[in-house]
Amino acid sequence: MFRIILASASPRRKEILEQMGIAYEVMAAQVKEEVEEKEPAAMVEALASLKAKNVAEGIKDGQDNYIIIGADTMVFHKNNALGKPKDREEAIKMLQSLSDDIHEVYTGVCIIIKSNNKVKEFNKEIVFSVNTQVVVAPLSMEEIIDYVDTGEAYDKAGAYAIQGGFGIYIKEIHGDYYNVVGFPIAKIYEKLLELGINIKK
Repeated sequence: MFRIILASASPRRKEILEQMGIAYEVMAAQVKEEVEEKEPAAMVEALASLKAKNVAEGIKDGQDNYIIIGADTMVFHKNNALGKPKDREEAIKMLQSLSDDIHEVYTGVCIIIKSNNKVKEFNKEIVFSVNTQVVVAPLSMEEIIDYVDTGEAYDKAGAYAIQGGFGIYIKEIHGDYYNVVGFPIAKIYEKLLELGINIKK
């Protein structure tokens, strides 16, 4: 039996785990989110690894069997990384750029597995990323301003939440919906199942 530790305070990631019926605890990473990697997949994988390793360092050896899951999500449009907007003006500009176009959402995941079980010992690290293409409808300035003024845009990469009020403007997606929310739970489940670990049990 593993303790599932989420290395993030993200309400979206917590909600996804709860929806899937997976018991977990939160130990939010305390790191400066800066890496040298520039290529999208490498960048989010490096950031996820930073978070998971930061939490792992705070757990004493000999403690329970645990699985730490770190994740980082970024929006990329025309080779530009769009993080969380710093203010209203930047949020409006981001949504103007995404309007009537296709962009990509990358989530990097780092899973650190530690087990002191004598029967089956684990000391493993899995790092991967998932990419989803998102098609946004043409947006008028009025629609953009109305959305930004809901306040929902400010703590979201790319200045929008697909699971929130912005969902009405998403024409289609190609790939994993939960990846756009910020946590590709199906791929996480699959990777652990390959090792004989079912996090639903």
